[in-house]
Amino acid sequence: MAKPSSGKKKSVTASTPLSVPPSPPAAPIVPETAAKPAAVKKAAAKSSTKRTALAPSPEKKAKSRATPRPKTQKTSLAPATTTGDRKRILFIASECTPLAQTGGLGDVVAGLSKALLKRGHDVRIVMPLYGRIDRSHFGITYSRSCCVHFGRGEEIWVGIFEGKLDGEVPIWFIDYARYFDRHALYNGDEDSYRFGVLSKAALQICKDTGFIPHIAHVHDWMTSMAAVFLKTWDRILSPLSNTASVLTIHNIGYQGKFHSSVLPFYGLGGDYMAPDRFEDFGMVNLLKAGIQYADAVTTVSPTYAREIRDSVGGQGLAPYLNNRSEHLFGILNGVDTESWNPQTDRYLPARFSRDNLAGKAACKRALQEHFGLTVDPKIPLFAIVSRFAPQKGFDLIRGSLPQALRDMVMQVIVLGTGDPFTENFFRWLAGAFPGRANAHIGFAPEIAHLIEAGSDFFLMPSLYEPCGLNQMYSSLYGTLPIVRATGGLDDTVENYDETSGLGTGFKFWEISDRALYFTIGWAVSTWFDRPQHYAAMQQRGMARDFTWNASAGQYERVYDHALACRARL
Repeated sequence: MAKPSSGKKKSVTASTPLSVPPSPPAAPIVPETAAKPAAVKKAAAKSSTKRTALAPSPEKKAKSRATPRPKTQKTSLAPATTTGDRKRILFIASECTPLAQTGGLGDVVAGLSKALLKRGHDVRIVMPLYGRIDRSHFGITYSRSCCVHFGRGEEIWVGIFEGKLDGEVPIWFIDYARYFDRHALYNGDEDSYRFGVLSKAALQICKDTGFIPHIAHVHDWMTSMAAVFLKTWDRILSPLSNTASVLTIHNIGYQGKFHSSVLPFYGLGGDYMAPDRFEDFGMVNLLKAGIQYADAVTTVSPTYAREIRDSVGGQGLAPYLNNRSEHLFGILNGVDTESWNPQTDRYLPARFSRDNLAGKAACKRALQEHFGLTVDPKIPLFAIVSRFAPQKGFDLIRGSLPQALRDMVMQVIVLGTGDPFTENFFRWLAGAFPGRANAHIGFAPEIAHLIEAGSDFFLMPSLYEPCGLNQMYSSLYGTLPIVRATGGLDDTVENYDETSGLGTGFKFWEISDRALYFTIGWAVSTWFDRPQHYAAMQQRGMARDFTWNASAGQYERVYDHALACRARL
């Protein structure tokens, strides 16, 4: 194939299912020139013939892992929730999309709460009333005041505001200007007090309003203290004595470690500074406490639930998770298909479906034009949408992408912000490969949607990924994900099999830029040499069910398990 001509470049913008029985009934790389250097020929050959260690076939997959997976812990759950078993469920969270969000946590709180509501449960959310939340836009109004008791006889009065998530799920907002009337969601050392107030106030609202939940569903270290309070302050002689708690770990890398002086504020004595409770090398670890006190613990994919029980993946908490393995479950996150649906997406210049992909071709053209790339439907377009953080594998991208652009017929676009070094790398890449690479430094939802719709491949070489959402968005939009097989990426992407054409994307296991380079080459080879396989994977990916309804059903069973555990206390 002839090398594509450079187009006019725009400037870089600155800106496992649960292990339980079913519920009972009720490539060769395409050259840019005719002559290919010997080194590139060798790389192409490796990409198509020696992928066992990088992207192995399913039958050889287990052999390629550097560390064997822990054995799956089989856990007995209470019977699945029946249609008539309506529960009162309280979500206590620091984020909820679209009100306040920094990552996937907000998406989970919004998506899961709406799915549970549709399944017949009485669901409420409690979150802070941050200064950045537009009260008039979201219809948030004042309801009442509330007195929250803490240690050392301290009382804190907070305001309670009310609203509804998308007109469906009721939300209580905690208004306490000292801690929440600020733009930033998180603020360092003071967060141990800020989110302690949120956790305790959420329980007090239940008492004051008479909404006594069966389940308090808490999220990450920020609200794990609610699980502790239910076993300390509200264990006996309280309307909440029978309320069970479920803790969801969205990312075990963030644990909430603070100075031990916060314990008296929580109303807890020095005996709680013990390794099996709060203590972590002289600090308090709020996530550890949540793991110890919650009646059930979940995380956001089955593979991640196994990985965090490993000494590396657990980041210091693996022994405590293994001690509670019978109460630990991995449930894959869902996707909000009201927002992420190529047939209805309001951000797209043309909509499309599995049966009619003409709109996807129009989106690709619009995407190439927007980023100043050569407009050519025959050139495979790779994309990245991400926070620029080490976890996301940007060391691998920096080490492989320039060489891939030199050796292969491909284009790449990037949307994201974060690490300044990575931002500057993508600015350099756009200048080094005009018409073939460009980046938008910042974040814009409309561009993110267009990228998912118009790209051919999506890169997610994460070092670890609890669940990930973009690989699921990509599949639903007919864009094939290229991922490192970890966490939710491993659970949601079926590796391509050249023999049968089966799969929904491309996986590699080795943490190296070499592995990513050859996997990109594998994708480019498939695009040019086996287009029928590419089209079949598109169809298979777009047919996947990533909705929240399936996940909500599994959470119902975890809620039953947590209630059974609570009843035994």
